[in-house]
Amino acid sequence: MVLSALVLCLFVAVPAAAEDAENKNLVVDDADLLTDREEKSLNEKLEEICVRQKMDIVIVTTKTLDGTAPADYADDFYDYNGYGYGENRDGLLLLISIDDRDLYISTHGYGITAFTDAGIKYIGDEIKENLLGGGFSGRFNLSDADYAAAFDDFAGLCDDFITKARAGTPYDSGNMPKKPLSWVWIPVAVVIGFILSFITVGNMKSKLKTVRFQAAANSYMKAESMNITESRDLYLYSAVTRTAKPKNDDSGGSSTHTSSSGSTHGGGGGKF
Repeated sequence: MVLSALVLCLFVAVPAAAEDAENKNLVVDDADLLTDREEKSLNEKLEEICVRQKMDIVIVTTKTLDGTAPADYADDFYDYNGYGYGENRDGLLLLISIDDRDLYISTHGYGITAFTDAGIKYIGDEIKENLLGGGFSGRFNLSDADYAAAFDDFAGLCDDFITKARAGTPYDSGNMPKKPLSWVWIPVAVVIGFILSFITVGNMKSKLKTVRFQAAANSYMKAESMNITESRDLYLYSAVTRTAKPKNDDSGGSSTHTSSSGSTHGGGGGKF
């Protein structure tokens, strides 16, 4: 009887975390930046990552912070709305304030370990282009902002960062993701290489107008212009220069602070 009860408890406990994640609203779009379809799709993606990675990933948008500091707003929203996975309430929250142009990421629990200060800055920089409506030209137009793409990128980056941290090597200073070369640059590089090669070869060819092909190598030498009777190498001296390696003052890791609820949070952000 006792064994049967334990087995029943096990089957009940396994889906409990998944059900808890599904009951949370991981996308709170108070600024109405997304369509209903985009919001539903994003929430489903975050739920899947949340259950698989055992960490809450929350996205909150608002029109204005009404003078509240971004860190305080994000921390309190996370704390007082019951976000966080497991006993340590592991997770992070992305806050976007449209009128204030503020972007802030608040971390909690294992999220502080997985998302270092350098990692948070990296993620913020990565999603800013879509938030600003930037393209290949590098020109930004706020009316062209693609919030759905920015938030989708954020979710994917979070998934990658958590996986890296679980493997024991979280992204940090000097150990950040390597950005792949955009396919746009491939044909550009080919064209530039062809043009430079054409110019170089043409310039070299123009300087060889008096040169004619010869069958033998010694035909290119002027008769009796060189007569080597003896040769030897003589070592004179060597010079060694030592330069001190500059110390890296950036120790990496995550800085933390205490929210109004008394919880410890990491985080960082800026303007966009």
